[in-house]
Amino acid sequence: MYVPSLGEKVPRRGNALERAFGRAMMRLTGWRFEGEVPDEPKFVMIVAPHTSNWDFFVGLWAYFALGFRASFLAKHTVFVGPVAPFMRWLGGIPVNRSVSRDRVAARIEAFNTNTQMILILAPEGTRKYVPDWKTGFYHVADGAHVPIVPVAFDFEHKVIRILAPFHTTGNRDADIGALKNLYRGIKGKHPENFAL
Repeated sequence: MYVPSLGEKVPRRGNALERAFGRAMMRLTGWRFEGEVPDEPKFVMIVAPHTSNWDFFVGLWAYFALGFRASFLAKHTVFVGPVAPFMRWLGGIPVNRSVSRDRVAARIEAFNTNTQMILILAPEGTRKYVPDWKTGFYHVADGAHVPIVPVAFDFEHKVIRILAPFHTTGNRDADIGALKNLYRGIKGKHPENFAL
């Protein structure tokens, strides 16, 4: 099975056992990779379509198989009981959406104070149908002057496509439109929940 190699600048985590587990699960379930992980120390990785709880498991297998270190935002309700330490170990950051905070500024500050950082976000923000993407991922990347790496979860062909890094121009609407175009024809687990 083809697994993209990581360049020297990419932050790493895990061990050979974790990588073997991730690769074995991908093989067993028929998933494969296309593309390359850019050799960059910092970037925002966006993953779409996000239409099912299965996205987490496919993403987890890929995460282990690749062996890079990243953080991601998740609803605070996931960080309860015995699951909480595991989610934090993975790099999860709990977010309480009912509390108003400037999360974009906090993530930009995190990028500015770390020499290596990958932040994984789902631009839809939910598994349910939403007509528009959330724009936080864009403002974080633009404000921190880091590229966006689009990743497509193509359930129809069981392919995780890692696309070329995208550099923001400051024109949010045009840039998000260009990013959305990269996902045309990609089908999530529940295609009816993915809106472009």
